[in-house]
Formats: sequence, structure tokens, C-alpha cells
Amino acid sequence: MTEPVVARFAPSPTGFLHIGGARTALFNWLYARGRGGKMLLRIEDTDRERSTEPAIAAILDGLTWLGIDWDGDTVYQFSRSARHREIAEQLLAAGKAYRCYASPEELTEMREAARREGRSKLYDGRWRDRDPGQAPPGVKPVIRLKAPANGETAVEDKVQGRVVWQNGNLDDFVLLRSDGTPTYMLAVVVDDHDMNVTHVIRGDDHLNNAARQTQIYNALGWRVPAMAHIPLIHGPDGSKLSKRHGALGVDAYRAMGYLPSAMRNYLVRLGWAHGDQETFTTEEMIAAFDLPAIGRSPARFDFAKLESLNGQYMRATADADLIAELERVLPFIAGGNQLAAKMTPALRETLLAAMPGLKERAKSLVELFDSARFLWAERPLALDDNAKALLTPQAHLLIGELIPKFEANNSWSAASTEADVRAFVERSGLKLGTVAQPLRAALTGRTTSPPIFDVLAVLGKDESLARLRDQAG
Repeated sequence: MTEPVVARFAPSPTGFLHIGGARTALFNWLYARGRGGKMLLRIEDTDRERSTEPAIAAILDGLTWLGIDWDGDTVYQFSRSARHREIAEQLLAAGKAYRCYASPEELTEMREAARREGRSKLYDGRWRDRDPGQAPPGVKPVIRLKAPANGETAVEDKVQGRVVWQNGNLDDFVLLRSDGTPTYMLAVVVDDHDMNVTHVIRGDDHLNNAARQTQIYNALGWRVPAMAHIPLIHGPDGSKLSKRHGALGVDAYRAMGYLPSAMRNYLVRLGWAHGDQETFTTEEMIAAFDLPAIGRSPARFDFAKLESLNGQYMRATADADLIAELERVLPFIAGGNQLAAKMTPALRETLLAAMPGLKERAKSLVELFDSARFLWAERPLALDDNAKALLTPQAHLLIGELIPKFEANNSWSAASTEADVRAFVERSGLKLGTVAQPLRAALTGRTTSPPIFDVLAVLGKDESLARLRDQAG
């Protein structure tokens, strides 16, 4: 019987949930869910100076927004410090670790000597076989792993393939600091073992850690979990991802108006492929995702592709669902609270009627919000500069001439108002745009909007006429 898969996401709460962390969480989640396994969450909060409650809250909130859930209670690494110390002492008692009394000055000298000589091994092992009785008085030792001095340490990585390190190039690294706190290297191994983690899926910046952690597993006689180290995300220019490229918190993408479903789809395609398929339902992702299909080269973040994909998702989303998504994001976007305060059943119905025209043009919920402002704008309408330029004295007169035609319209709709305008321009010998553009400016305060006759229908006869009278000559 195959052992059930247990994956985990283990962020450090020293900042927001960044885009690379979100992708790692998604990959773990998909792999576990696709195999009927578990995805656990562990907050690695051992760095007490930098770990903050707001960062923890941001991580949990970001995962929830993306639709990534986890099994069981969230584990907090710092609360397990006594267990980590227990294992360090166990290794010490078994002769697999030793106390090191090297002073900071000695360690600095070792590092500088190694650099001069071009050696990767920074610690010279001087306390490895030394009698602790020779320890200088008053020095609190660290505990180091007595790592194998010869041979090699290998990891059969599910993404990178077989990766080998020569043990002669690896240090006897610290497990327990002189103040009794565990290092990251020890804590991760103990936690993954105790949580029954079968698969460690993480960024390839942790690949070198894999060798050291494998040595701890071997020293303890514990099974080493399967490992998969994912290439990092780079910017479009191939350089390390920075804030100008998109290295932002997940909360920033929500505030920019991206749908969580689109964000999931974009993230899963950053480094993973399934034939030529570009868009996936969540169920399709879960069914198709596998580790060997992850490429070994860094993925490139591309805002234009994300925007295009988000636009596809918006157009495919039911109008009522899109309004619900818009309402959820209002607290996070500039001016959103103004709409939230005005949202009545009547306005929601107006939004619903306008949505087919609005969502065709928008690539984000922020764009959708912005283009829909005219629906709840107060009179007299604020005009942008382009709209002001369109509303010439001649345009004011045209609007004034058109108002009686609209007043006589008793079957107000997009079709009937279009018929009124077309009849007007034919009698007047004008082009349709000569009238339609000033109408758009007067009704929306802008020169771009959904089709103008749809705008008239959505606003309704009374509101449309009131706005036109404000601009009539």
C-alpha cells in the first residue's frame, strides 16, 4: 500500500506572502490534493526579532484569498524549541554531534583563511575530536553535527535530478546555538519528521540546505523525505525578481484587482507545463500537476501575461459572481469604500445590467471599478479633461436638441434610444460620432465607456435626462 502524501508549506513570517512563496504553497497544495494527501502549514517563526504577528496574519490571509487551504492546525516552529533541543542532545549522546567552544575571533580567522585558500569549508573541525575538558572557562558552546568527513551526500531531487555534494567540502554545521536555540537546519528536519512529511517541495535556494538536512536525517536514522527544489522566479529581463518586476505581496495583487482564480492559473504556469494548455480549472490543475513536469530553468514573471489572463477570467465569470468579487476587493482599492457605502440593491441591479459591457473592456477589478464609476457618480457629473474638450458650445446645443426626442421615448432601451439618435443625425445631416461622443462625455464624464446606448439603458430615462440637462446648451 502506497504511503499517503504529506506536503507542507513553511514560510518565515518576516514579511508578506510574496509571489514566490505563494507559488510554492500552490505547488505543495496541488501535489497533495491530487494524490488524496495532506498539505500542512508551519510558520517558521524562530527568528524572534523579525517574526511579526501582522506578517503571520498576512500569510494566512494571502493563502485564504488564493483558495489554498491546509489540513489540521497551523504549527508554530518556535513553540517546538524544547523538542529541537532534545534531538540535539540525543545526537550529542550518540556521538553524532559535539560541543564546539571556538570563539567568535577563531571562527572569523577560519573563515578568512578558507576564503584566502579558496575552500568552501569554513570551519576546520578543531573541536570535533577534542576533549571537552580542554574547554576555556566561561565559554558557552554550540553543538555541531559530526558530519561524515569522506564520501558524498546525494539527493534524488524530483525536479533537479540527482544532486551530489562531496562531504569533504561540507562543514560540521551548528545544530544548537550557545544560547540553546536551535538553528533553522535542525528545526526543519525535526519538524518535518514529527509532522510525517513525505515530500519537501520548496525553492531551489534551499538546495544546499538539502545536503545538510539529509546528513541530520541519516545521523538520526530517520527516513529522508522526497525533495523537489523549484527554480526561482525571475523578472521578464531574466534578472532576479524585484519589486519593479512583481516581487510584491499577494495582498498587493488583490489590491491591483486580480481574481484569485486567475492568479492561481498564472502561478501554476510559472515553471510548470501540461502540454500546450494555458488555462486550467482548479480541478484540472489538481488532476494534471506533477513534479517532473516542473522545468529546471527560472520562470519569468510577466505582468502583461497576467493581465491578459485575468481579463480572460473576468469575461468568463458570471456577472453576479464578478460583482461579488468586486465587492470583496473594495476595502483594498482606492475609493472602494465610497462604492461600498453606496451599494444598495438598486445599485447592484444597475451594476448587474451594465456588467456585460463593462467586463469586456477591463483586465482587472480595479479597471472594472474605475470604468463603472459613472453608474454611482453624483450630479453634476465631474468631467475629465477629454470630456470637457468634447463638450463644445456646439455639442451643448446638440444635446439640447436631442433631449425632447428622449423625453418622448416611452419604451426606453438601448435599441429605442439608438433609433432616436440615428433618426436625429439623419435629419440633421450629421455623423453618428458627432452626437454619440458628446453624449458619452455628458453621461459618463469620460470619452471611453461601454457602448453609449447600453449606457443610456443602464442609467435609465430619468437619470440620463437629468445628466443631459446639466450639459444642455
